[in-house]
Amino acid sequence: MNIQMIEAAATRLDGVVRRTPLLSSPALDALAGRAVYVKPECLQKTGSFKFRGGYAALSALSPELRARGVIAFSSGNHAQGVAYAARLLDTAAVILMPADAPSAKIEGTRSYGAEVILYDRAGGASREAIGAEIAETRGLTLIRPYDEPEVIAGQGTCGLEIAAQAADLGISKAEVLTCCGGGGLTAGIALALEARAPEFRVRPAEPEGYDDTARSLRSGMRERNKVEAGGLCDAILTPQPGEITFPIVSRLCGPGVVVSDEEALRAMAMAFRQLRIVAEPGGAVALAAALFHGDELESDNVICTVSGGNADTGVFARALNYA
Repeated sequence: MNIQMIEAAATRLDGVVRRTPLLSSPALDALAGRAVYVKPECLQKTGSFKFRGGYAALSALSPELRARGVIAFSSGNHAQGVAYAARLLDTAAVILMPADAPSAKIEGTRSYGAEVILYDRAGGASREAIGAEIAETRGLTLIRPYDEPEVIAGQGTCGLEIAAQAADLGISKAEVLTCCGGGGLTAGIALALEARAPEFRVRPAEPEGYDDTARSLRSGMRERNKVEAGGLCDAILTPQPGEITFPIVSRLCGPGVVVSDEEALRAMAMAFRQLRIVAEPGGAVALAAALFHGDELESDNVICTVSGGNADTGVFARALNYA
């Protein structure tokens, strides 16, 4: 993985992805006690940053492989990103999704024309094993959600935008809080900023009980979550940091920040009230870290990703109770 791969992905994504803005609000600054800038990838096509990686990976395939079709496994955002990318690139997509994924994400994936296959993750079924078997049987190319170099490169284009937008605002030093599951977005942004904004430090943000990256950064080895399903922040619930992503995160990132579900819901409410954007719980953890964990931060400037906005109606209504 290197900056050249990210730059190449940015070229392929030019005119396809949205260049999401950096947003700010005096009320958020006052609550956080520092300047807070929000990168709303919830406004990205398919409602999350995952479209960047999905399109980057599919567009990097040879025409022969792309014609045979692709398969991906995901609780929803990577699923939709790959499904829409496949639609744009005129190829077939099979998406393996947990049966307990939010219904909005399952239906959203189907709406892009993908074949959706559900599995029981709560019962211990392995998405990796099921996905590998389907890929082999049907001759499909597996597009992994984060442990895939071209996916990481695509997510890194978000970091290129952050560096350019921060420079336009005169920000030369900042902490960049990323919503972190398997680490694709975190690793990609960290690589981009290493090259374009070396005074910026990436900090992964995770929900309590699923803080495998924070624990792994402390121990120096990949730690595994005891539970892999059932949490509020479904978009970023992964078994453990990726084999490819963790070495990058370990080398380039600062300590992780862990937030509660209530803090994620409060951050969703604040994002809607102050910025008029919709965040899903997993997409709000970085903002929650900025707003409610200031004692763990060092910089006067914090940039945080709102990585997804595909919230179920009931969960979003619950969050608005905190407004």
